[in-house]
Amino acid sequence: MSVTPENIGDLSRRALLQRAAAAGLLATPAMGLLSACAGSEPEKKDTGGAAKSKDNPFGVKDGSAVKVVIFNGGLGDQWAKEDKVIFSAKHPNVTVNMSSTQKIKTEEQPKMATQPSDLVMNSGADMMDRSTLINEGAIEPLDDLLTAPAWDSEGTVADSLLPGTVGDGTQNGKFYVVNVAYTVWGNWYNAALFKKEGWQAPTTWDEFFALAPKIKAKGMAPYVHDAVHGYYPRWALMASIWKTAGKQVVVDIDNLKENAWKADGVLKALEPWEKLVKDKLLLPGKLDHTQSQQAWLDGKAAFIQVGTWLKNEMSATIPPGFELTLSDYWHNADDKAPKDVFAASGEGFVVPSKAPNKEAAKEFLRAILSKAGSAKFAELTKSLASTKGSGDNVQDSALASANSLMKNGGSELISVKFQDFYADLDKESQNLSEELMAGRLTAQQFVDKMQAAADKVAKDSSIKKQTRTA
Repeated sequence: MSVTPENIGDLSRRALLQRAAAAGLLATPAMGLLSACAGSEPEKKDTGGAAKSKDNPFGVKDGSAVKVVIFNGGLGDQWAKEDKVIFSAKHPNVTVNMSSTQKIKTEEQPKMATQPSDLVMNSGADMMDRSTLINEGAIEPLDDLLTAPAWDSEGTVADSLLPGTVGDGTQNGKFYVVNVAYTVWGNWYNAALFKKEGWQAPTTWDEFFALAPKIKAKGMAPYVHDAVHGYYPRWALMASIWKTAGKQVVVDIDNLKENAWKADGVLKALEPWEKLVKDKLLLPGKLDHTQSQQAWLDGKAAFIQVGTWLKNEMSATIPPGFELTLSDYWHNADDKAPKDVFAASGEGFVVPSKAPNKEAAKEFLRAILSKAGSAKFAELTKSLASTKGSGDNVQDSALASANSLMKNGGSELISVKFQDFYADLDKESQNLSEELMAGRLTAQQFVDKMQAAADKVAKDSSIKKQTRTA
């Protein structure tokens, strides 16, 4: 699978695989991450202390070592190996110990209270809950990274990042998560097939429902999606709510405003999804992300909703002549924000507060966000990096369709924050999204249940509340 562009937020895809393991993060039921340490504190190594300069703004010390953990999901890990080469060219006397895994929480969480890795890509279905990490002081604020000089361009690191990247990684007024991918979400189709059949890719729900019988007549399902991981359908549902009801309604939802889920436009946004299910336009079967994507590639369905990591994740099984093309989520005729695109940064890196070599971890992040590193990322993953201009020189039709979607989009980027703010609400939204897309809930029932879940969080004084302003 992946934001992550894995939370695009962690745009994560794994933005954003977004928070499937949000519940159960704590090391024990009664103990937090930093209080769960068994035994004495490990002896801290002397890793910093070198002279600081434009090329070494954090004072990384020669002879030190930095441990980097990569999430090896839909984007692979070859791009990170290229970053290791870029880093080592500038710091040849610093040892980079890099490993890759899909079990981030399983392998990295137990070490957070003792001696964690220096830099962790917190993504995938087994990711650690971000709010808990922040609230327990388990990860380091990285505001000094934003003000550091960019690796190989003018200005600061912050200056080099695409819109939304800083905001996606910020919580409680501090910057904690460095999202390195930039994901665009929408409905994918095979342009070669559509040309052959003389079909026009729909832009509205009415156009889709008019096209659906023609698709079914060819023996294909009009639509397929991941029916196992609830954050997949939730992306589409929340994008529809933004388009129909407008940005302020989603901001109110994120801020737990009273009756925000019952605002004008929310139900209307969800009703076409209910109709899609009721009209049996979904490919039958409880398929996960790769199974649904393969079914689409095999011609069993005309559309699939997923992010721009799709091509890289499925590169080994894309049929010859298959033209992966991304179109925007469909809208209604009178929506408030029909052209706004769902795009965000994702695939987030964190630096544990007890990391032995935070200086080198931050320096490695500078390398990842460099022009050279981001260009390699786009080349290898066929996805945008969160650094400006990453895809400028990549010749790829799938990436080009995502770029075109971004260029022709509205004035705002669709973004949703509540899943980053509240683990329990995140989990419930995933469960209810699955239920709606399985036909076991109506759109009205979905709205009522989400409002009840939001009310429960709002009334719980033990839960630290977050506020979104933009």
